[in-house]
Amino acid sequence: MMVRVRVPTPLRKFTNGADEVKAQGNTVRALVDDLENKFPGIKERICDETGKIRRFVNVYINGDDIRFLQNMETALKEGDAISIVPAIAGGRK
Repeated sequence: MMVRVRVPTPLRKFTNGADEVKAQGNTVRALVDDLENKFPGIKERICDETGKIRRFVNVYINGDDIRFLQNMETALKEGDAISIVPAIAGGRK
């Protein structure tokens, strides 16, 4: 099934500058694998060496954080909107 994936600025070098791409997958895990097939190198920026979403990357499905759903096994449906959001560090010194 096809879903829309919003790509954050740091990952757009993998998507030829596109801020949104279409990808397929029944779960978040399958979606990330499809993104890797289409845009080699993107998976290692999203997932750690064990295949889990990196702790400084947030993934949302229709605004819901996958950490409060079934994480990588969260089911996707046609037309879902996925957002990949890197955590922003900072603050005052």
